[in-house]
Amino acid sequence: MKILVTGYTGQLGHDVVSEGKRNNFKMYGVGSNDLDITVQQEVNRYVEDLNPDAIIHCAAYTAVDKAEDDREACWNVNVEGTKNLAEAAKKVGAKFLYVSTDYVFDGKGEAPFKETDQTNPINYYGLTKYEGEKIVQETLDSFIVRISWVFGLNGKNFIRTMLRLADTNKEVSVVGDQVGSPTYTYDLAKLIIDMIQTEKYGVYHATNEGFCSWAEFAKEIFKQSDKEVNVNVIPTEDFPTPAARPKNSRLSKTKLQENGFTRLPKWQDALSHYLNELKHEVK
Repeated sequence: MKILVTGYTGQLGHDVVSEGKRNNFKMYGVGSNDLDITVQQEVNRYVEDLNPDAIIHCAAYTAVDKAEDDREACWNVNVEGTKNLAEAAKKVGAKFLYVSTDYVFDGKGEAPFKETDQTNPINYYGLTKYEGEKIVQETLDSFIVRISWVFGLNGKNFIRTMLRLADTNKEVSVVGDQVGSPTYTYDLAKLIIDMIQTEKYGVYHATNEGFCSWAEFAKEIFKQSDKEVNVNVIPTEDFPTPAARPKNSRLSKTKLQENGFTRLPKWQDALSHYLNELKHEVK
């Protein structure tokens, strides 16, 4: 199987390529320097020449706060870029998997959002990712995988930030009223490679099992890494950001089970595995 993966320089794209290679697939990872997905002709030419069996679209404009002002760039990547790739995939008969986000929901209530629940993005990034979803669904049979709170070895993330702060601080303030699930790219990549080998198309939610607030996540990071850091739990209102964040990012993953896919490990176990990998990375 020949698979094109966008966003190869990011956390998820990198791990998807690695997992695909472990499965003996021909993996072609591209970053923005290799392929400008916002240029339709360039995408068409690249995809036609490669003629992949599948495209896994991990690339995105993910600077959530910056997107509020830099709307044109965000739209071009998340909407136009996605459109270009989906149309190119259709032309060559390739399967298509689009990585989306919990930010397509407004975060109201406390119940986990189902795949079929009404979307209602409350920031511009979330809006563009939802517009991308719509285009993909209108263009071809596809997989749409919504994820949240991503962490992996190949890039910046919340865990790395907390560990860095722990080097110089004995206490940190972290939001405690936004609840969701961390998603370890190593675990997610396995699921994505399993999924792309099937034709069980549709919208899926895929995060590590269990829910926590950002503050609870921080406490567990310090606990597992033996850092003595006090976490001050603060409300969202005390940490204003240009882009609004959903307070409820809980996602229901029952559809994975219903379609025979293995749900991801508990987020605490994923964190343990990741911290162990970080130790090897330092060495």
